[in-house]
Amino acid sequence: MLRAAGVGLGDEVVVPAFGNVEVAEAVAMAGALPVFADIDPATYCLDPAAVEAAITSRTAAVVVVHRFGRLADIPRLHAAGQRHGLLVLEQGESEAPYDEIAQRRERAAYLDTKLRGVRTPDGGDGHTYQQYVVRVPGNGRPDRDAFARAVRAKGVGSRVPVKTPVHRLPEFRRCVSLPETERASDETLALPVDASLTKRDMQRIVSACNALGGLLQPAF
Repeated sequence: MLRAAGVGLGDEVVVPAFGNVEVAEAVAMAGALPVFADIDPATYCLDPAAVEAAITSRTAAVVVVHRFGRLADIPRLHAAGQRHGLLVLEQGESEAPYDEIAQRRERAAYLDTKLRGVRTPDGGDGHTYQQYVVRVPGNGRPDRDAFARAVRAKGVGSRVPVKTPVHRLPEFRRCVSLPETERASDETLALPVDASLTKRDMQRIVSACNALGGLLQPAF
């Protein structure tokens, strides 16, 4: 899509660093330079204000990635694109059947009301909970990783959604300030909300997580 739009050598493309490396790789394959902008801490998608700050005279496009079932602020991002004459591309997530989304939302709502000591996700408009991503507050990565190991030991599947932001990877290393991206990489943990989970499964998740409150500072 970038190549078809004429994006190439000498151009810059604003992308998120919080997520998979494939977006930055696609920009590089087109011959352009990926420029990383920070995320909104609620949606984990590009922050429109951060995108505006990253735009230069060489910026040709913005690639917006929707994360975890939550949409980016597309109206503001498209408005920024129009103001600066930029192409705005979106990368979405695979669509799930409506009944599956409804069941995920039901499980997410249960966790929202039962979990203690972690920051539950901001549901926002239309959240489909492709992943149920909590924040483990405290001193960053050591607390989150200790929490993840402990809940896994209790039989609860969990995963760190973004272990290393793209701007920290050797091939795309940049000296850039992305505080929300860094914080999200250190604190986020995805808990299961699959439609196949039973009520007993959900109770096990809550019990395992809430038993670990001693690892954490109070949520905020």
